[in-house]
Amino acid sequence: MEHIKAWFKERGITEVECIVPDITGNARGKIIPSSRFFREEGMRLPESIFVQTVNGDWPEEFDDIIDPREYDLVLKPDPKSVRLVPWVKDPTAQIICGLDETYKDPLLPRSILQRVLRLYRDKGWQPVLAPEVEFYLVQRNTDPDTPLKPPIGRSGRAETARQSYSIDAVNEFDPLFEDMYDFCEAMDLNLDTLIHEGGAAQLEVNFVHGDALELADHVFFFKRTMREAAMRHNIYATFMAKPMESEPGSSMHIHQSILDQESGKNIFIDGDGKPNTLFLSYIAGIQKYAPFATALFAPNVNSYRRFARDNSAPINVHWGYDNRSCGLRVPIDHPEATRVENRFAGADTNSYLVFAVSLACGYLGIKEGLTPTEPLETSAYDSPFALPRSLGEALDRLDQCEPLKEMLGERFIVAYTAIKRKEYETFFQVISSWEREFLLLNV
Repeated sequence: MEHIKAWFKERGITEVECIVPDITGNARGKIIPSSRFFREEGMRLPESIFVQTVNGDWPEEFDDIIDPREYDLVLKPDPKSVRLVPWVKDPTAQIICGLDETYKDPLLPRSILQRVLRLYRDKGWQPVLAPEVEFYLVQRNTDPDTPLKPPIGRSGRAETARQSYSIDAVNEFDPLFEDMYDFCEAMDLNLDTLIHEGGAAQLEVNFVHGDALELADHVFFFKRTMREAAMRHNIYATFMAKPMESEPGSSMHIHQSILDQESGKNIFIDGDGKPNTLFLSYIAGIQKYAPFATALFAPNVNSYRRFARDNSAPINVHWGYDNRSCGLRVPIDHPEATRVENRFAGADTNSYLVFAVSLACGYLGIKEGLTPTEPLETSAYDSPFALPRSLGEALDRLDQCEPLKEMLGERFIVAYTAIKRKEYETFFQVISSWEREFLLLNV
């Protein structure tokens, strides 16, 4: 707490947002005066908020997951996570609070990632990740029945054509991105590059590679920051996996490698710099377990609209060197940077959970000594689907996977599948415009 006190004093902090990422990856918590923050040294929250659905409901199994007393969790601030809230007038800090690592059977997403990272630490390994997060800018939309539209840029026109890597298309929203960069700089977020993606007003932000937990925090902070920067310009930023019917989906690609903690060397290469059996087993683990982990890579009913042939998203578990049609791509780079890019996750994922499950799959591959398929040199879209096609199917697969339950915690998997099944059932109560258009008078 002494580090936090000094940090607050240097910046004249008067208020503190004590926050914790929930199951969707959004911020929950309390806003308190800085003086009270130091008296309490954290915050208390009911564990029940971590079994709440995206629409604010609770699963039928609530009483089986949560103690009927609904006692408070004592959440301690992580000094490494303290940041300014740069968009508010008064000097305000935000800090992520969490559980002690010894807490048994946690439901908090950040704790699930810490649980997996402990297994790597016990091996003397340190995962290194670099996420790439895609998102759309869209016009303000206050009517859920109205399809989303690209926003109007400084030219006075909305995008209508593919503008991949276009500098001018990014500059259409230059004032917005100036705010984004100013906010991110004030928060010490390690952004690398900003590019325009294939969709109309679709962008991608790449992060500098680093520690898995810190990068998960950075993605969590960035999503909140990007939404705030966009709203200041009367625009929405959305991380939905597939927000517009005619446009490609948004992904969160995760580059991952592992360092030996003692030597600092990449464990995926042998003495002459070539990929070794550990690297191949890591790939094989993700190949084997990705179909069981898809409910975490694609956590929402909308997520499965992204998985389509020839649509910049994987449909099976092939891997290949510099092959973007595959779910697992190995970029061509110098030997020390040998890594695999996991392309299964959507932008709508919880960064803590998707990092945790991707690392868990690779760990299981090494543990089981698995061998991958041969690297694919053609298009993976010529092969059949091998991933679940709906959230319901994906949850069934996750529920069947005992190794992932053991890695992530059985109580967490029970809670997660219950939450997502409740969302899935709620979704099926909604009658879509497609049904009204094609079934109303034709069946």
